[in-house]
Amino acid sequence: MVQVSQEVSEVMRALSRYISSALDMDIPPEVGEKGKHHLLDTLAAMVSGSRLPPGEAAIRFATRQGGREEACVPGSGVLTTASNAALAGGMLAHADETDDSHLESRCHPGCGVVPAALAMAEREGRSGEALLRAVVLGYDICCRTTPAIGVDHLYEGGHSTHTFAPLFGAAAAAGALAGLSERQIPWLISYAAQQASGVNCWQRDEDHIEKAFDFGGMPARNGTAAAAMVSAGFTGVSDVFKGPRNFFFAFSADPRPELLTEALGERFEIMETNIKKWTVGSPIQAALDSVEALVLENDLKAGDIARVAVKMSDKESHVVDNRKMPSINFQHLLAVMIVDGGLTFYSSHDAERMSDPEVSAMKGRIDLIPDPDLPRRKPIVEITMAGGESLVHATPAVRGTPGNPMERDEVEKKALDLLEPVLGASKAIELIDAVRHIEGVEDVRPMRSLLAV
Repeated sequence: MVQVSQEVSEVMRALSRYISSALDMDIPPEVGEKGKHHLLDTLAAMVSGSRLPPGEAAIRFATRQGGREEACVPGSGVLTTASNAALAGGMLAHADETDDSHLESRCHPGCGVVPAALAMAEREGRSGEALLRAVVLGYDICCRTTPAIGVDHLYEGGHSTHTFAPLFGAAAAAGALAGLSERQIPWLISYAAQQASGVNCWQRDEDHIEKAFDFGGMPARNGTAAAAMVSAGFTGVSDVFKGPRNFFFAFSADPRPELLTEALGERFEIMETNIKKWTVGSPIQAALDSVEALVLENDLKAGDIARVAVKMSDKESHVVDNRKMPSINFQHLLAVMIVDGGLTFYSSHDAERMSDPEVSAMKGRIDLIPDPDLPRRKPIVEITMAGGESLVHATPAVRGTPGNPMERDEVEKKALDLLEPVLGASKAIELIDAVRHIEGVEDVRPMRSLLAV
């Protein structure tokens, strides 16, 4: 057998040092606070997702897999291996469009990173502070991955950015919690790279089940599995990012591996990650902000409105145009917002409302107009009144984005709306309080009782 020299790049050395020492590093208070917001937001998405078809399917799968009782599946009574729990948890977290998102990397970090971190923290009996630091770490690695590959090239080539990025974030978080050494981290990253997958045909999945697997379940499972394998003694390639036929050779036309470590420890990607105010698809958020503003400012009722015309980037309008699921159907959600004067998790997921006569009548007066000149997340909403007056609104920064972040009380209010129907009010409030004071949790495993049904 020919021996191949395995030179290790400075990027890999820096990543290895950072990931292996992440649990011992202090993070700025504002980063820790934002980390709690995303941890709670994702846990709430997981619990609420347990009652949706993708989550129900994931729980059935995890139940049938069985295995060593290392970690829980939120919203159920299932205990299973960390990898199985991560898969199920990832699918629960993206069972619909409730979870967070990161614009530049074109992915949903939380549904991959948080389930992997939670599962491995349980397996290892880690503290709440360790879990929080691992989540922050996971977002940092996740959201740097696809820019280093080339977001547009990856996406246009048919690969799913939504799967690639969370995979490496999940692996980093799980690897840190598994206690992998600086020497072992390159092997962790190599096993993650070997499992990199995801094809954009998920866009044709009308039931959101394969999409939940691609966005959350697969990256969370594969990242956790990579950490578990290396923890068990697996060795591998010393630098999958460098040398002949490497990871970037396979997936990138213009690789920029230096972006993986750019400002690492100084710029925290969790601060650049969106939390959705509305529990619906990301492209709909800005339009709902605008409609809410116009309705409240002008005390509008459905009968006051003759027409609603919304211009939206043609790069995203097709994703939400008259979709089968209520939570990603643009016209339906705006109609419900106008008829009800607001939008909740329940009303945005109530399939029966799609045939409600009043909602259907309002929906028939809503036009979605693709516009090639508009950037993503920058729609223009124009409401024409019954008397002919026109009202126009464009949301400068969507609520929950870095330019207009949600406060703690808003995040907790959203979480309660998601948690209470499944857990009950008392347990939901207790879980919210536990996350608010996560640094004081000595072992995350007793938190299982707050997530179990």
